[in-house]
Amino acid sequence: MRDTIINLPSSIRASAKRTGALLCLLFATVHNPSYAADAELSGVKQEISRQQDQLSSKKKQLNKLQGDLKKQELAISSTAKQIRTAEANLRNVNATISDLQQQQQELEQQRLGQLELLKELLTTHYLTQRNNNLANVLSGNDVTTMERMNQYSGHLAKARVAIVAELDSLTEQLKEKEQSLTHKKSEQNALLAKRKKEKNKLLTAQSKRKKTVSSIKKNISDDNSYLNELQQNEKRLKTEIAKAAKIPAVQKVPMDGLGKRKGKLIWPLSGKTLHNFGTKQTGRLTWKGMVLSSDYGKPVKAVYSGKVVFADYLRGYGLLLLIDHGKGDMTLYGYNQSLMKQEGELVQAGETIALAGDTGGQDQPSLYFEIRRNSKAQNPKKWLRK
Repeated sequence: MRDTIINLPSSIRASAKRTGALLCLLFATVHNPSYAADAELSGVKQEISRQQDQLSSKKKQLNKLQGDLKKQELAISSTAKQIRTAEANLRNVNATISDLQQQQQELEQQRLGQLELLKELLTTHYLTQRNNNLANVLSGNDVTTMERMNQYSGHLAKARVAIVAELDSLTEQLKEKEQSLTHKKSEQNALLAKRKKEKNKLLTAQSKRKKTVSSIKKNISDDNSYLNELQQNEKRLKTEIAKAAKIPAVQKVPMDGLGKRKGKLIWPLSGKTLHNFGTKQTGRLTWKGMVLSSDYGKPVKAVYSGKVVFADYLRGYGLLLLIDHGKGDMTLYGYNQSLMKQEGELVQAGETIALAGDTGGQDQPSLYFEIRRNSKAQNPKKWLRK
């Protein structure tokens, strides 16, 4: 019998051994109930340990993905800012080139006018000289006539010298303008090349971000994971708001709170409302603010004057800006592509504080807007103009 088993194929031998082990365990369980309980308890502990390891691994993976997303979105924001700077510089260079070309045309017109004037002077000088010789003959060398003609000739000569000097000056100015124009065109080409390079860099970064966002969604695809992620995001936001509330108030701008301005605040931007305050987000969680649709790079305005107390990236909210308006009132602006203000800066109502975007892993460009009074979220629509 032993020889028969040995001669069996390896896959069958392995199956036979497992079957034998299971039979031994079964007989031990039947004849020893306490062993069965111990074995069951051990199996449960092993399963709990496995689940904990799996959750820990999943959490580490999510944290890494969120870290990658933060780096990618900050890189996209930086690149977009460089493109805006390059385009602003390009507009300035184009304006300078246009101005130089206009100046060139004006100088050329002056040069042509001076040439015509010089021709007239030369013609007049020639005729004067001829008439002077004729006068000498007719006047019998009349001294008065000769002196008058000589003085006139002298004036013509001085005028001719002045015109020639002016022509030389205009020619030199035209030469300088041509050199400046050549330099500016070279600068223009360099800026165009830089903008193209930065746009390609931006496309690459956006492609990486898209993959990362997709991976994050897969990681938190079940409701419990998504709910936990949102709860952690809310906790992080509350922590930052609590820190901001401890920053001393300033008096260089009105810090009188929003109490008297209910229903009068300007909108941070115009756009379709994607999510309203109080509507379901997931599970028992509801939206603490509102989400407004936007275009990339659309200016985001401060709804009232105050002090920027937070301007940084926050998980779940992307590039976030928090303004303290005094008396415990704050407004929050999230999902931005770029922040135009830094922590500590003062802002006025209607001032551009950010550019709308899709940071924080959003599917489309939008603005997340909140109003908080003593850390408690308010319905923004009750505070904004109708």
